[in-house]
Order: sequence, then C-alpha cells, then structure tokens
Amino acid sequence: MRIPVLLSALLLSGSTLLAQREGTKPTIDLLARYMLGSFSSAEQARNDTDYFDIELEMARIWRPRTDGVWIYVEQARADAKHKPYRQRVYQLAQVDDSTFTSTVYSLDSAEWYVGGFKVTKLLDRTAPEKLIPLEGCALVLHWRNNAFVGATDAKACKNAWGKATYATSEVTLKPDRMISWDRGYNDAGEQVWGAEKGGYIFLKTRDAR
Repeated sequence: MRIPVLLSALLLSGSTLLAQREGTKPTIDLLARYMLGSFSSAEQARNDTDYFDIELEMARIWRPRTDGVWIYVEQARADAKHKPYRQRVYQLAQVDDSTFTSTVYSLDSAEWYVGGFKVTKLLDRTAPEKLIPLEGCALVLHWRNNAFVGATDAKACKNAWGKATYATSEVTLKPDRMISWDRGYNDAGEQVWGAEKGGYIFLKTRDAR
C-alpha cells in the first residue's frame, strides 16, 4: 500500500473543488492552499533511484501581516528529518489576475528554527526585516490550467554551492503535488548539481496544519 498516494487522493478533493469554483480567477489564498502542508518524493524515489526520498514542509507564519502571505519552508531527506538541508522563508504576493511572485529569503542562525513547520512560534524569534533576501531568486508564477507554473529569471539567482555560479528553479503547483526542479550551473552554462532528468515530484501527504 502506497500511503502517500492514498493520502494525496483524500486531500485532493478540497483544493480541486476550490480551484474549479474560482475558475480563471486564482487568488493568493488559492496559491497558499496549494503550497501549504507536507509533501514527499517517496513515490518517485521508489520508482527511480536517481531521486532521493525527500520530505518538504511548508507552514504559514506571521498571519497578522498584510504584506502578502509568509511561509516557512523546511526540506530534508526522509532519513534525516531532524537535519534539514534547506530552510527558507517565502513571501507570496499577487501581481495581477493571473500572476504571482514568491520572494525567497534565508535565515540567519537557521538551526534555531528547525521544526518551525510544527511549532511556528519559533519564527517569532525573527522578523521579515532580519531575513536575508536571495536576490534574483524570486519565482514568478502564472495560472495555467488549474496549476501555478513559474520559474526564476534566467541567470539572475546567484549560487556558489559546489562549482555553481548561478541556479535556476522551475515549479508547477497542482492541488495534490508540487513539481520542483532546481539546478546549478557554472559560468560555461554546464549543469553542476541538481536532478538531470526532470524535477522532483512531491506528492502532498498532509494539508496545512
């Protein structure tokens, strides 16, 4: 029995119905609903050993703020959940009727916030003004066929991990999944890290807490 798939099917109905009701008029709340919750790439990892079993957590923080929707993001291998390799804060904003942005920030002393998706009050230790903006790494998302589809801007997202000088991100958000493809490139345009065949497929295993 593949539990993530079964859970995704149970979670799908509410978000799908909401998307159908809103039709071609997506909202920032719908985008947040697609993003918030728990995700797993376990199904993909079982079917293709080129992919790792990764767990992705997204939780809303700072609800009283009116400058968009703020989300704490934590990503870790399933066998090392207590040691996330990526911690970020996203700020969602609506540009027009079908365009949205997700601005990306890193956290100083990120270890203080491990587990913040379960205990969001941990993020009360900081504030947006203290976050570190990752210049050029924002995603621009467009509403297409009941999905939010977006990417970073060409070579704008600088990255020094490994031998990379810049990174790209592509994402597709659907009611039951997130397909995320992050890649690093050197100055010659050669890929030096990230999945090569396609993005990670994260199935939603639990809706927002």
